Amino acid sequence: MDKILISACLAGVNCKYDDGNNLHPEILKLVKSGAAILICPEQMGGLPTPRLASEIIGENVFNTTGEDVTAQFTKGAQETLRIAKLYNITQAILKERSPSCGVHYIYDGTFSGNKIPGSGFTTRLLKANGIKILSEEEL
Repeated sequence: MDKILISACLAGVNCKYDDGNNLHPEILKLVKSGAAILICPEQMGGLPTPRLASEIIGENVFNTTGEDVTAQFTKGAQETLRIAKLYNITQAILKERSPSCGVHYIYDGTFSGNKIPGSGFTTRLLKANGIKILSEEEL
């Protein structure tokens, strides 16, 4: 069975910035079937849970205090790609609007809830390496 890379928060893992999750019933079915490899790029990049919310501004990622956390987001994306290659992953389902995993939309960098077209750091790297990405909203 081919494995699918999945944002861990979508499987009910409390790894969101606020220590919550984004449990999605269809994702849970995939996990229970053994088809999922769960990842949280932000944790894999060294950020704690809970952590301050972060958004992409230009080419970098900043948290709500203005700290540049681009290095952690980059490392998390690279670690996710390493796992994808290890398991010969060809597709992923990632969390829309996340600065790591956003597929079609991300927040605009003002921390006001406004969305703009764009992709997160991990999504960009996976796509550049030929991995097909869907958001949970496309299920």
